[in-house]
Amino acid sequence: MAKTKTQFVCSNCGYVSQRYMGRCSNCGAWGTFVEEVIQPEKADRKSRVNLAGQIAKVERLGQVSIEETPRVDTQIDEFNRVLGGGIVPGSMVLIGGDPGIGKSTLLLQVSSQLANSGGTILYVAGEESASQIKLRAERLGVRGDADFFLYPETDMSQIRKAIDETKPDYVIIDSIQTMQQPDVSSAVGSVTQIRETTAELLQIAKTNGITIFIVGHVTKDGAIAGPKILEHMVDTVLYFEGDNQRSFRLLRAVKNRFGSTNELGVFEMNEGGLSEVTNPSGLFLEDRLSDASGSAVVVAMEGSRPILVEVQALVTPTVFGNAQRTAAGIDRNRISLLMAVLEKRANLLLQNQDAYVRAAGGVKLDEPAIDLAVAVAIASSYRDKGTRATDAFVGEIGLTGEIRRVPNVVDRILEAKKLGFKRVFVPQHSVDTMKDIPGIQIIGVATLADALRLALD
Repeated sequence: MAKTKTQFVCSNCGYVSQRYMGRCSNCGAWGTFVEEVIQPEKADRKSRVNLAGQIAKVERLGQVSIEETPRVDTQIDEFNRVLGGGIVPGSMVLIGGDPGIGKSTLLLQVSSQLANSGGTILYVAGEESASQIKLRAERLGVRGDADFFLYPETDMSQIRKAIDETKPDYVIIDSIQTMQQPDVSSAVGSVTQIRETTAELLQIAKTNGITIFIVGHVTKDGAIAGPKILEHMVDTVLYFEGDNQRSFRLLRAVKNRFGSTNELGVFEMNEGGLSEVTNPSGLFLEDRLSDASGSAVVVAMEGSRPILVEVQALVTPTVFGNAQRTAAGIDRNRISLLMAVLEKRANLLLQNQDAYVRAAGGVKLDEPAIDLAVAVAIASSYRDKGTRATDAFVGEIGLTGEIRRVPNVVDRILEAKKLGFKRVFVPQHSVDTMKDIPGIQIIGVATLADALRLALD
C-alpha cells in the first residue's frame, strides 16, 4: 500500500511547505499552517470547452471570430456600473468584504431583480438555512413567486446535481469557504478545497453559460481569504467596503476582464436593504461646515465618475519629541511628502507640528489629483483661516512646488459646477488648453505658493 504524503499549506496566502512552520516565510502570519494530504492528479480532467459545448481548438489569431455577448441589466445602476455595464453570461464574479457589510443582502437583491426579469436563480447557502434567507428576503421585500430556488448545501457533488436539474441562469455560492469536494480529504475552507471547488464551478460556468457569483471571506487585513489563485481564476473581483458605524457602502472592482477596474458604486444601508446613492458627492459633503479651518474640497475621479470629497486637516503643536503624521483614507507617506513641500516651498514651519488628515465620510483617496486639496487643508489649519465654502481644488504637487496637470479636468469642473461651487483651482497648463465654462470661475495656478495665496489670503 502506498504511503500517504502530506504537506503544510498556509491558510492565509497558500504557501506550501514540506514541514510545519510556526510563521509563514511568505506572508509572515503566525499559526496559519494546516496539514493536508497530497491528492494524486486525476486522469479524467475535462478539456476546456466554450459556451457552445465545443472542445477548444488551435486557431490563427486572424481566424478567431468575435461574438458580442449582450450584457444583462440588473436594474441596479450602481451594480451595473461596477461590472462595466451589466452581467456577462458565463462569467464568474467574486465578492469579498467584512462580515455584516452587506454581501449577502446585495446578492439577494440582485437575484430578485434577475428572477423578476425572467432569469432562473439557484442560491446555494453554506452558512445559513433556507428559513434564515427567507426571513431576510421578506425584510427586503423579495417576492418568492419567481424562479428563485434556495439550496442549503455544501457538498459540490450535490450542488452539481442541483444545477443539472434546475438549469439556472445564475448561481449564488455563499460562501466559497464553506463548500467542499467529497473526494478531497482536506478540511473545509482549506487551500486545496477552495482551489478544487472553484475549478469545478469555473468549468460549470464556462461549459453551460451560467453566471456564478461567489462570496468570499476576508482576512483581518481586508484581503480575500484563501489562495491567491482564487482571484486569478474568476473573471471579476469586487470588494465591498464600509463599516458598521456608517450607513453607506462602497463597491469597488479590483479586477474585471469585461470592463474598467476603476469604477465605484455607492450604496446606503437601511431597513429595506441596500439603496443606490445617485449623488455621492452630496452625501460626502452634507455635514461640512462652511467656515471651518482645515477643510478643502477635492474633485476626485473614481473610474469615469467625478466625486467631491471633503479633506480635513488638523495641525497642532507637538508635545512629543517627534511630530506625528496620522492619516485616514489618504496615504500617510503622501501626507509627509506634502508637508515637506509646504515647509520648503511655502515657508510653513511644520516640523514641530502634529498633523491629522482624513478624507471625510470614510472614502479612500489615492490619486495624485488630491495633492492640492490636502496641501490647502493643512495650510488652512496651520494658519487657522478657512477656505471659501464654494471653492474646490484639483491638482498634483511636485517636489519643486509646481502644480502638475491631471486627467479629466473638464469632467471634474462640471461636477463641481453642478453642486453649486463657484471657483475651482486647477493646474495652469490645463487652463491654457481648455475653454471657459459658464457659471463657474476656473483659476489656474502654477505653483503651490500661488494656490495658497489665492485660496487663503
